[in-house]
Amino acid sequence: MSPATALEQQIRFIVEIDRLKTVLRQNYLVGGSRRENTAEHSWHVTLMALVLSEHAAAPVDRARVLELLLVHDLVEIDAGDTFAYDNQGSETKLAREQAAAERIFGLLPEAQARQLRELWDEYEASETPEARFALSLDRLMPMLHNALSEGRAWRANGVIADKVRQRAESISHGSPALGALARELIESSVAAGHLADPKPGP
Repeated sequence: MSPATALEQQIRFIVEIDRLKTVLRQNYLVGGSRRENTAEHSWHVTLMALVLSEHAAAPVDRARVLELLLVHDLVEIDAGDTFAYDNQGSETKLAREQAAAERIFGLLPEAQARQLRELWDEYEASETPEARFALSLDRLMPMLHNALSEGRAWRANGVIADKVRQRAESISHGSPALGALARELIESSVAAGHLADPKPGP
């Protein structure tokens, strides 16, 4: 059998990433009607970057941010979505996702595989202004979904406010304005009874 052409490899990759549409996340759509899938999340957070890039902590290459967000969750095709507050799943998350990155990006011609893998690695390292802003958006989006669906995923998974506050801290690194918005969403959700905030006893 002759080696696959570049076009055949690219189409194989395009067909493979269709599977992202079947990966369910814990978060619900804003209206609470059903859980979102990861492809929907990736599309939504990428458009979020297009609209909100002026709020980045430092000037960013907006096109680079969009590229980072388009590839950042492709590994979930193999690794699945690890819920942000799943401590056990988080222990194996990195190894699962690195193996997935090798396989999925490896479907492409070598130069493209390297290019997309470098984008994924940049996002994961969160060291560039673009990656930090992309991470801020990725962490804010589920908070928006929860705040607007009466904390449905938070309540279903027994998530408490301090855990959400802790996760929200990194949002300010990429965007102080969005970090402030995250804190407002958390406190308003607590006040509305949509996010549990157990207080220590006397």
